Amino acid sequence: MTSPAPATLPEATVQPGRTPILPIDPPDDTSSWIAAHTTALRSLVATHGAILIRGLGLRGADQAAAALRELAGGALMRDTEAFAVREAYRDGVYSSTAWPPNQPMCMHHELSYALTFPGMMMFACLTAPASGGVTGVSDASAVLEALPAAMVERFEREGWLLTRSYNDEIGASWAEAFGTGDRGAVEEYCRANAIDFAWQSDGALRTRQRRSAVVRHPATGVRCWFNQIAFLNEWTLAPEVREYLVDVYGEDGLPFNTRYGNGDPVGEDVVATLNEVYEAHTAREPWQPGDLMLVDNIRTAHSREPYDGPREILVGMSDPQQFSGTSSVSAEAAR
Repeated sequence: MTSPAPATLPEATVQPGRTPILPIDPPDDTSSWIAAHTTALRSLVATHGAILIRGLGLRGADQAAAALRELAGGALMRDTEAFAVREAYRDGVYSSTAWPPNQPMCMHHELSYALTFPGMMMFACLTAPASGGVTGVSDASAVLEALPAAMVERFEREGWLLTRSYNDEIGASWAEAFGTGDRGAVEEYCRANAIDFAWQSDGALRTRQRRSAVVRHPATGVRCWFNQIAFLNEWTLAPEVREYLVDVYGEDGLPFNTRYGNGDPVGEDVVATLNEVYEAHTAREPWQPGDLMLVDNIRTAHSREPYDGPREILVGMSDPQQFSGTSSVSAEAAR
């Protein structure tokens, strides 16, 4: 039987502006250590929203994958509706999202545009970059409280809309995102997951899905800002990248974009405010090889900062959660 966390683990190091860290002595057997401490580690995630375990010494994809599966309690979630390609290492174990190293990935909650999304994210560092590349974390309830009330009220009332134009040049193709080249299977998935879709004459696919911007945490009932409104919006892109994409694909054909739930554009000022609030509530800790970070995906947003040099972070998703029903704005949205 697993012992209570205080008796088996050291105290986590918690400092302002830094990701909470659990320093441990390197175990003789990583898998056995994970198995013995899974309950305690999950308790730390519940307490802090995210925890970085330092000293575990994960090496190689096989060892990291075994640790992630142990923490997940078995099978890991499959990455569906991905906006960019990931390399699959093992069943449910993926590379970080393919995203230019010189471009940041701003704060977001993984798959918050899907009806089924992970309750926990797990990141295993095999190779730390020479500089940068931090996976920042941000408390979603604190972000919600810091946002302008009028902005929150509108997004709560209307939800947010994700529009996607799948092509074979930018981001994941529709076959890669949905894991099949069968149009019928894609259409069936979209209908089951409240996604409007339209095939284009050139074979491309366009989709629209409306989701809640604020949800209550299933364990605590705390209201959380839970979405990817800023990250997948055109105004978060570097200006030269946005200009190129608009020139090539047009305003309505961008690979991805976000809007208010009624279809109105989200202004550059709104996106700037969101990113400024995220930045004010970001905690960081540079990666070291062998680190393992666990993140409550509902309570805590995460990001990825620009970096130099090779960077290898393996990703696992677990604890699947669902918006209730298939309505365009979930009934779980805070009222």
